Amino acid sequence: MTDHGHDLAFGTFITPTSADPQTPLRLAQLTEEVGLDLVTFQDHPYNPGFLDTWTLMTWVAAQTTRVSIAGNVLNLALRPPAVLAKAASSLDLLSGGRTALALGAGAFWDAIEAMGAKRLTPGQAVDALSEGIDVIRALWATDERRMVRVEGEHHRVVGARRGPAPAHDVPIWVGALKPRMLRLIGTKADGWLPSLPYLQEGDLARGNATIDEAALAAGRDPSEVRRLLNVGAPGADTMGWIDQLVRFALEDGVSTFIVMGDDPRVIQRVGEEVAPAVREAVAAARSSAGTTPAALRRGARALAARRERIDYGAVPTTLAMRAVEPGDRAYPGLRHNYLRSGAPGLILRPRGPEEVAEALAFARAQDVPLAIRSAGHGVSGRSTNDGGIVIDLAALDAIEVLDRAERRVRLGPGATWGAVAEALEPHGWAITSGDYGGVGVGGLATTGGIGLLGRLQGLTIDHVVAADLVTADGRIVRASATQEPELFWGLRGAGANLGVVTSLELEAGPLGQVVYSVMTLDAADTAGVLERWAAAVETAPRELTSFLILSPARQDQGAVAHLMTVWANDDVDTAVAQLQRLADAGTLLQHQGYLLPYAGVMARVDRHHQGGAEPAVRSALVSHLDRAVAQAFARVAGSGIGSFLQVRATGGATNDVAPDATAYAHRHQRFLLTAMSASQESLDALWDTELGPHMEGLYLSFDTDTRPERLADAFPGATLGRLRRLKRAWDPENVFRSNFPIPAADDAAAVGASGAAALPV
Repeated sequence: MTDHGHDLAFGTFITPTSADPQTPLRLAQLTEEVGLDLVTFQDHPYNPGFLDTWTLMTWVAAQTTRVSIAGNVLNLALRPPAVLAKAASSLDLLSGGRTALALGAGAFWDAIEAMGAKRLTPGQAVDALSEGIDVIRALWATDERRMVRVEGEHHRVVGARRGPAPAHDVPIWVGALKPRMLRLIGTKADGWLPSLPYLQEGDLARGNATIDEAALAAGRDPSEVRRLLNVGAPGADTMGWIDQLVRFALEDGVSTFIVMGDDPRVIQRVGEEVAPAVREAVAAARSSAGTTPAALRRGARALAARRERIDYGAVPTTLAMRAVEPGDRAYPGLRHNYLRSGAPGLILRPRGPEEVAEALAFARAQDVPLAIRSAGHGVSGRSTNDGGIVIDLAALDAIEVLDRAERRVRLGPGATWGAVAEALEPHGWAITSGDYGGVGVGGLATTGGIGLLGRLQGLTIDHVVAADLVTADGRIVRASATQEPELFWGLRGAGANLGVVTSLELEAGPLGQVVYSVMTLDAADTAGVLERWAAAVETAPRELTSFLILSPARQDQGAVAHLMTVWANDDVDTAVAQLQRLADAGTLLQHQGYLLPYAGVMARVDRHHQGGAEPAVRSALVSHLDRAVAQAFARVAGSGIGSFLQVRATGGATNDVAPDATAYAHRHQRFLLTAMSASQESLDALWDTELGPHMEGLYLSFDTDTRPERLADAFPGATLGRLRRLKRAWDPENVFRSNFPIPAADDAAAVGASGAAALPV
């Protein structure tokens, strides 16, 4: 028995006829309507009666919503693998992760040669396919920073840029029958796709044995290769056909059945009768046999990559099915966050509060670091680690309108602010949210949220009216002004210390179109530009919020200041007048202005976990960017130590909130200064000297200084004592300690005379 435990899938194999070009589309849409999983198309570019398969796949992807789409199989001899990799990842991104790549080494060589490709021997065709797979995988490996270099005999790619990364792990299936091709599948591919009409008795068993042997020799588990099968249409004996498919699944390991033919009645019958019956029978047999699901199996190579002190076998099954380990192919795309590199031993991906509680309980039982990740953008890098566990909340990304009259919405922590802006735009609403659409909801909405609508709307946390979270002891709790109000107070500013937020309710503000300005000023007089810009912002109406990025002088360019500014309504005339005041801060070098929805400013961005930068970051909140502060920041810029320098205007509505209303107590400051560097030690020394005397607090998300006094800077005055009491009540064992950990009130050993906690390095 060779059942590898893959979920069953059913699809169609459609002729890309050009006689009626809409027929393949209608059959594909019917495939989706009747509940099948996959649409595939023949690929014979030399056939004058056929549409181009890739063009057809794109057309179908645009007019379906759920089914996966693949060629069956794509003729690699006529499709350069580097270009095919780009096409596949592009279609996968555009379709929301619905692309599969099924390849063939080539057949009908007279026709292939007639179209300009080189004729290959069978052995050469296998080599070319192997090299092609290497090229495709390399183009998709965007976690690698080097240029692609594959110097094969048939495919030579030297210096190509990687990317874009597909939306999901696009499987590579191979159509083949001969032993050498089967060994290639076991070594490199994700699936074997033969056609039943071309098989002889015993071919499936022999093919499986060859693939399994090659997979084991490569350190893979045989279950890493899905077994697919193109099958003919069922005859009149439906039950007999169902029984045959069940045998293929249980005895030959076939988990994807693709029905050949263009008869809509057959497609409907497969979706409504055959597929459900086969699924039910196979599920019952697997339950009786105790079959291990494919997602829980790993080969020797993956097992060898596991990290110490994690009991992988104890991961709850519901979590283990989607867990990612260091030896898994999905790991490179999840190990890092936006800037910082990580090497966690396990990434758990829960889908709801109960699974979050399971993940947290498991993590607590392991003697390793714990990180919580919403979307992975965090500049400080605390959403990954080395050798520990990451609880990745990306699947908790729902965006739901709860009350139109009150503009109340529920957001999952794994949603990105670009997606939120896009979802709220049709309602004429918006929530201030940083300056980049790829930032996750969870981190921003529990820390602060100094965004491009900030002077009008305040901080993101000021819009939070309720939160659901999993506490350190695994309880699922709701916090609001009336339910656990003290916990609700702490979650708005120090949330990462108190639990894992699984959803947030916020009240959006009304907002139509905005004026968005991108301006560049000559900053040779750096301090003067900073001071004049800040004065213009402070005295502007609250509709204006502006951020300034300072680029110090280089050999080929003088110092410049880049302004990102939002005027939060569509009054263009007033906006222009206010923008002119900003432009007067220095010599204007360039300016673009746009009238667009806030969703156009906070553009939706796919998650990206590239790592590699390892920045040291410091921040300082100040009441005014006066001459002394401007000169100090100009000296930081001119030192050469800072690689990225930014000033964010806050104030406005942020200043309306009382300092003790939330755990974010910095309610009188009007500007946030930030710098990044390659050296924490150098940046700390410079920052302490230049900005230390002016600093009136820091912003948690933009600081990597772990010295004890930083905790008091983050939570000034009575705020820290109040949070320490909350910590004692909700997390006395300091489970949540990766992000400016607050010691419990009775943990005297961890608190010095200043009341500041010692932060882990």
